[in-house]
Amino acid sequence: MTPPTPGAPASPPASGTVPSPYEPLALYGPDFAADPHGHYRRLRAQGPLGRVRIAPGVDALLVTDYQAAVDLLRDTDTFSKDPRAWQAGIPEDSPVLPVLGYRPTALFSDGAVHTRYREAVNDTLALLEPHLLRAYAAQAAQQFIATFSATGTGDLIAQYARLLPLRVFSACFGVAPRDSERLLHGVAGMMDSAANAAAAYADLVAVVAGLVAERRVRPGRDLTTYLLAHPAGLDDDEAVRQITLIISAGHDPTTNLIGNALLRMLSDTGYGGSLHGGAMTAREAIDEVLWRDPPLANMGAHYPRHDTEFHGVPLRAGQLVLVSFAAANTQSLPAVSDPAVRSGDGAHLAWSAGPHRCPAKQPALLMAMTAIEQITSQLCDLELAVDPSELIWRPGPFHRAPAHLPVRFTPLDTHP
Repeated sequence: MTPPTPGAPASPPASGTVPSPYEPLALYGPDFAADPHGHYRRLRAQGPLGRVRIAPGVDALLVTDYQAAVDLLRDTDTFSKDPRAWQAGIPEDSPVLPVLGYRPTALFSDGAVHTRYREAVNDTLALLEPHLLRAYAAQAAQQFIATFSATGTGDLIAQYARLLPLRVFSACFGVAPRDSERLLHGVAGMMDSAANAAAAYADLVAVVAGLVAERRVRPGRDLTTYLLAHPAGLDDDEAVRQITLIISAGHDPTTNLIGNALLRMLSDTGYGGSLHGGAMTAREAIDEVLWRDPPLANMGAHYPRHDTEFHGVPLRAGQLVLVSFAAANTQSLPAVSDPAVRSGDGAHLAWSAGPHRCPAKQPALLMAMTAIEQITSQLCDLELAVDPSELIWRPGPFHRAPAHLPVRFTPLDTHP
């Protein structure tokens, strides 16, 4: 363990039963959505872990220090991913349970159970041929661009970034077109941590359960069929939960990655002319976003297996500890300032680290790059239709993403 950090609170358990000089800082309202990095600076005053409130009545500790984040993500002896002990003290209607509540998936498992689920997920995702995935993404991009390219205006979130990953995932898993809209609302609703989060997640599960039941009877050439045939021998509920995890953990963050990268290219004066002058590539914009505004800002839920001390902070068994990938990344930027070091994956934590590192990194990157390249090549004079300060960010403790991205451009002549 590391020595105590000067100025860290004496004991900051999530329950609040032990006195602490710090009140939990709310991460679920419009104030946090508008200025997350200001909140992270305030939390760093508490030391490597700060007290936060992620929903009414639900407190946690948030890791904002880079080294502490890496240590936690790799320490499977001290920390578990199984939330059930913590969850027992959380109201059943809490809006964060659709994201943090236990399901039999790789995300909420340890040891041999995690290995079994993870192998099934990894082997299934490995069947995604990059050239086919890029073709799916490019085709979807062209279809969505065509719906607004003649108007001269558009919302790159609602009309593009939010739709493209879902179209690709639906095609890969064999989701019927009639269910795509329900899939979209289910994924978006569970991540927003609003009052309807539980209902949104339940409907998402219902759609996938119907798909799994159909593929048990009529196999197809899709990832659902491959997952059901995997040697791990997943039962129906296990298969439903893995697919739900892949789609929800892949769709919303990829949507945010596309939107955040496009916003950076459109609003940062340091990249003037990037869209039509080639000053910034899609991958460069994505790298900047993964460092400074990762689409999943705060996640990586862990729970101490026993009472312990971590980086000078006392923790209780079963206490919720989250990792702020955004705060950890930006805290490390002064020490990782060389662009050559920061390029590509570099040392950022946007994909997490350790045994639960994101298994869908390459598909997400490929979809995001294809989406950005397609729209910037077809609508090459894109510009924001509002000042960046007027943009509204989606509320919620877990993600970082604009709710809308209004743009204008020269309309395309769609007539032959």
